[in-house]
Amino acid sequence: MRFFPCLLLASLAFAQPSAPVRPVPPPGVEVSAADRKELDAGLAKLRDAMGPLKQNPDWPDVAIFYEAVRYALTYGEFFKAEEIFKAKELLKQGLTRAEELAAGRPSWTRATGLVLRGYVSKIDHSVQPYSIIVPPGFASEPHRRRRLDFWAHGRGETLSEVNFLWDRQRQPGEWVPADAFLVHLYGRYCNANKFAGEVDLSEVLADMKKRYAIDDDRVLIRGFSMGGASTWQFATHHAWKFAAAAPGAGFAETPEFLRIKPDELAKTPDWQKKLWRLYNATDYAANLYNVPVVAYSGEIDGQKQAADIMAKALEAEGMQMTHVIGPKTGHRYHPDSKPIIDAKLDAIAARGRDYYARKVKFVTYTLRYNRMKWILIEGLDQHWERGRVEAEYSPTGFDLKTSGVTAVRLDFGPGGYPLDVAAKPAIRIDGQTIAGPAPFTDRSYSASLIKQNGRWALGTVQGLAKKHGLQGPIDDAFWNSFLMVKPTGTPMDSTIAPWVKAESDRAIHEWRKVFRGDAPVKDDAQVTDADIAANHLVLWGDPSSNKVLARIAGQLPIKWTSVGVTVGARTYPAGHVPLLIYPNPLNPAKYVVLNSGFTFREFDALNNARQVPKLPDWAVVDTATPPDAYAPGKIAAAGFFGEDWKLK
Repeated sequence: MRFFPCLLLASLAFAQPSAPVRPVPPPGVEVSAADRKELDAGLAKLRDAMGPLKQNPDWPDVAIFYEAVRYALTYGEFFKAEEIFKAKELLKQGLTRAEELAAGRPSWTRATGLVLRGYVSKIDHSVQPYSIIVPPGFASEPHRRRRLDFWAHGRGETLSEVNFLWDRQRQPGEWVPADAFLVHLYGRYCNANKFAGEVDLSEVLADMKKRYAIDDDRVLIRGFSMGGASTWQFATHHAWKFAAAAPGAGFAETPEFLRIKPDELAKTPDWQKKLWRLYNATDYAANLYNVPVVAYSGEIDGQKQAADIMAKALEAEGMQMTHVIGPKTGHRYHPDSKPIIDAKLDAIAARGRDYYARKVKFVTYTLRYNRMKWILIEGLDQHWERGRVEAEYSPTGFDLKTSGVTAVRLDFGPGGYPLDVAAKPAIRIDGQTIAGPAPFTDRSYSASLIKQNGRWALGTVQGLAKKHGLQGPIDDAFWNSFLMVKPTGTPMDSTIAPWVKAESDRAIHEWRKVFRGDAPVKDDAQVTDADIAANHLVLWGDPSSNKVLARIAGQLPIKWTSVGVTVGARTYPAGHVPLLIYPNPLNPAKYVVLNSGFTFREFDALNNARQVPKLPDWAVVDTATPPDAYAPGKIAAAGFFGEDWKLK
């Protein structure tokens, strides 16, 4: 299996569009007719065995074997001849599991050591694999809550599902913590645990909690190389979920890691630079106030850059980073460093997470990331600009300092309220004092505050507004259940029909290739009220060709007629196509997206630091310029909606 350090193609980050783009994953080897026949027969046999078991909660643990081999065979992802043998063996293993499950005796659910599991994702209803090291003590004490360490893997362009399942039953990896669960995330392949790869961790954690006794206050995140980058972003964006984080190597932001030169930076659109703030861990460094971090780098590893730049960002926040450095070491762990890291993490885990910490510091640039322990940010002055809250409680109430924030909530679950349950607390915020609501007798507490005309008061955001999970950009639609809706009618602008066909087909293909699931697809006439209620809708075509788009076209902030596409005061003539994300007028709790899948493209797969949103909330594409591996065409205009979802 080929592994590529994250830094490998940094120098190509801003290559000219004429540069050839190497495919990721690479082309597979040829499968002989005899092997294909045997694999097809094995898949059919396993499919038939799985059919009656689909309602069983352990069915995904069987289906992971079927899907791994199906993907490899269908999409040419056997990268070495030996992987064909592996696939045959995995089909046999899947069939054995199916037989055990049918008999009511699934042995793997009680097993210790290296165990493969799976779950059905809410995003695209695909079956996703993960691997566990189950501690020996589980056999005698299955109900005792234990620590859980997540491991994010490095970049592996040939890390197909077949290779993941095969290797994870044979290789325990760098770390095996004592009397704890260790989960190897697949993370939907090779995306540095971003987007659907980020959701993978949350879904695996939820699945683990259904199946094993997990100590919520002793969940750790670790990773190296690409997985180190994943760990930096998990720690800074989701610090409240973890007891500790241990990133090794990787990258922590986009522009410096990619060595973007000043002249190249000047050519980068402002909206694209703002969107780097989605995943730049440096921008969220203040959040590491809320979680212990033990960073590691090899002394002579080029990816030491990640820890160095994070150390600078933390220093600006008044924090000194713990940084274990392997002497004279390249892109690997030094053997003497590993026990040092382990000892630190074991001590931190023994203490556990302090979820209701007395003091919280929280920075965000988007309501996609809106929680830090007991503080939620529910409104920003402006998305992609810095919003910050520092909050602390004392016997007399709560003290909050904010900037760039228009709505906050204090949230303590049952048993979590730290103050006098028989008294209403004072909430002192930005120099104001507000009488908070009374706590509940189960010691839970919630208080929402909103800022209007420069003054804070109790209240919540009302009306159409950007909020958590409904704040854009276009890529945000692919963090939850979505449905691609293809047009069946005749477009009012016949010149765009080839573009719509090519881009919708590409979006479906790229979803499978990059995020390892089959994108849900329906024709416009087949969309039901249940589909509208359950999914973000990705509508392809125009109001004449797509029946669902026709129903809502008059309620969108961008107008599209036979004359052209009108954005504000400007109209773009025929041959232009709008791309946008907006609350669905048919179901404002969900998005509608026009004419776009996720917005980074094939070239960006060459370096994980480039796998960031390439378009904001809306864009207009001139289809006279053909799509390529860099863009969907010429971007004639693009921008963000305001916090009220109106054009700025």
